[in-house]
Amino acid sequence: MNDLVLSWPAPAAEWVEAAPVGNGRIGAMVFGDGRIQVNDSTVWSGTPAGPALGLAEVLANGAGPARLTEVREALRARDFRRAEALLMTFQGRYSQEFLPFADLSLTLPGEMVYEGRTLNLDTAVVHERFTVDGVSVERHTWVSHPAQALCVAISAHGTVDLRVALGSPLRVVHRAGLALGVEIPVDGAPQHEPQVPEPLRYGQVDGYDPFGAVVVRIDTDGHLAEGLVTGMTRTLVTLSTATAAADAWSGVDIRERDTYLAEAAAVANRALELGAATLLADHVADVRDLLGGTSVRIGSRDGVLRVADVLSGEDSALTATVMCQFGRYLLASSSRPDSGPPANLQGVWNAELRPAWSSNYTVNINTEMNYWPAEVAGLPDCHLPLVDLLDKLAVTGAEVARELYGARGWVVHHNTDMWSWALPVGMGHGDTSWAIWQMGGVWLVQHVWDHYEFTGDKAFLRDRGWPLLRGCAEFCLDWLVESPDGHLDTVPATSPENQFLVEGRPESLTSSPAMDSALIRALFTRCLSAIEVLDLDDPIGARLAAALPRLRPPLVTEGGWLGEWASDLPEADPRHRHLSQMITVYPLGQIDPATTPALAEAATALLDRRGPGAMGWSWAWKIALRARLGDGETAHALFGEATRPLTGDSQWGGLLPNLFSTHPPFQIDGNYGFTAALVELLVQSHNGIHLLPALPSAWPSGAVTGVRCRGGLSADLSWVDGRLTSAVLRRLGGDAGETVTVRCGSLREELTVDQEVRLDGRLTPC
Repeated sequence: MNDLVLSWPAPAAEWVEAAPVGNGRIGAMVFGDGRIQVNDSTVWSGTPAGPALGLAEVLANGAGPARLTEVREALRARDFRRAEALLMTFQGRYSQEFLPFADLSLTLPGEMVYEGRTLNLDTAVVHERFTVDGVSVERHTWVSHPAQALCVAISAHGTVDLRVALGSPLRVVHRAGLALGVEIPVDGAPQHEPQVPEPLRYGQVDGYDPFGAVVVRIDTDGHLAEGLVTGMTRTLVTLSTATAAADAWSGVDIRERDTYLAEAAAVANRALELGAATLLADHVADVRDLLGGTSVRIGSRDGVLRVADVLSGEDSALTATVMCQFGRYLLASSSRPDSGPPANLQGVWNAELRPAWSSNYTVNINTEMNYWPAEVAGLPDCHLPLVDLLDKLAVTGAEVARELYGARGWVVHHNTDMWSWALPVGMGHGDTSWAIWQMGGVWLVQHVWDHYEFTGDKAFLRDRGWPLLRGCAEFCLDWLVESPDGHLDTVPATSPENQFLVEGRPESLTSSPAMDSALIRALFTRCLSAIEVLDLDDPIGARLAAALPRLRPPLVTEGGWLGEWASDLPEADPRHRHLSQMITVYPLGQIDPATTPALAEAATALLDRRGPGAMGWSWAWKIALRARLGDGETAHALFGEATRPLTGDSQWGGLLPNLFSTHPPFQIDGNYGFTAALVELLVQSHNGIHLLPALPSAWPSGAVTGVRCRGGLSADLSWVDGRLTSAVLRRLGGDAGETVTVRCGSLREELTVDQEVRLDGRLTPC
């Protein structure tokens, strides 16, 4: 099988045409004309003290358990204006921004004739060919995880010159040759808070020095003097970074500025000493080890592929193959263990000082979607940075739960950042439809169970998963209130970013919207499963078991679709981009055509009502939902819409010239969501293992290798003319000896997979 290689005929004219590379910590956008824009996953505005200071502010404004009681009384009286006014005092300022860090320029003076550039999605290397004054030149660019450095290797068939320059859009406070010391803002206001007088504020807070270093080193056979290389035939450039924020993330003491400069220089020097050949070989081996275990090939095309062909829409099998692997590539490039914070709204790539939505973590869908492909697409280790963030949120979120709501456990709302912001945001004027939502942690923590369920790693569940699950469940038990009809309700509550009508007026505050009940049901069920798996004697189990049947069940409206709220309320926007009640279908798997056919029919009716057009992330969710409901044809049509090029008159999103997904503007969750959704069309494992559950007729042939399944299994399969031809199930973890149900169309087999089972197209072991 050939590598998947994307090709462009010319350098990037703008950022959205550049090629992304990264190692989890350092992200870079390669333009192809010598410009490389650099990010570091820890370069965020803000300080470690930010969450505590924000909590102190809202408490000083009167927010707290007593005011929560007033809010609940106002809602019982249906006094929405009073409830909203009271809740405004619960809103802190805003989460912080992920910021650009440096700009590296590698200019070859002379007349350039460009021959093209490629990005290999299987080796994570950008390769360019061009001539300078008639001399043939090649340039390879990658970000090495083993060496922790950005690497650029240039070779020429003749002699050329090279000018190297380094800059930063942030405040440069130290410059010595190709070494920069940079101050990172201690506060960064999002674009949607334009009234903040100093949107990027520099300084120090509570002794925290927000310093970052970026250092470039050069090895060449030419003459090097002050960033100018003359008469070279080969040059290796390495770049590394070091920040105080990385120390804060790791929980170690902040050091002096000189130590960060020295650390970045030492890493860049060590990489340089390895030489281009060793650096590249080590990098490729590392990336192939990470990405090589899983592949999805729909149709027969691979090799070097023109991006223009991918965007043309003429071959949806080609587009699906590329987008599936591109999402895997982006997650592997922006989320690696021990590399800092997890992938944010733009992964680890951003060039804007005030990026859209702060390029933060929006946890009412977007951050979760970033990690939907982590397990199914064979990248379980890439999931771990999100768990690292959860460990931190369990600390800040416990303070918020206790002080703001008088509850045990931990809570997270609509936004967070690398500093683990857990408060509501909105600055006292944010619309309650998005600013007031206490379920952020409840959705995020489902990823902990997912990691266990796919890997079967009981040590992870015991040591890291269970404390997070238990703490979140404690909050939910305290947050639920008994209703007059005996159900346990969440009050106040919203269905993220949507509204219903009361006497013709849009409202958002209510109790127990469908999403709240579904998330808490999943959490309590998974906690009880964890208690059984780990053989725990924990008194919380009895409380969870008693509360679980008192949660509100899913509602089917009079119109026949799955309801969004606890009662049949008229929707303010029947085509709303969020699909909150559909979390029961995907990713939670509480509704499935095989086990809950009536609810599955209502879910389909809701999707039909919401309609097609959307933005990247909403399209991805709709595709995954159609896959779970067995509707491959509608999923295929949605995928065709979602992967059209973004144009200036686009009502919704689309793909950028470098295949980044858009909201618009650029937002990477769509890329990750497409990967997860495409896998769901081919393999599902939430109810046994289902092969080709929603294969579109437009994709008659293909092959899958190493897709992960719940229970610690993986699956290979191939199909021709829309029919399964073979499958292999392998045990990677979990408990051998357990029976698994395998389905394909009308075929069904009960199998025990101890090591490996090979099946023919009839699911017969062979």
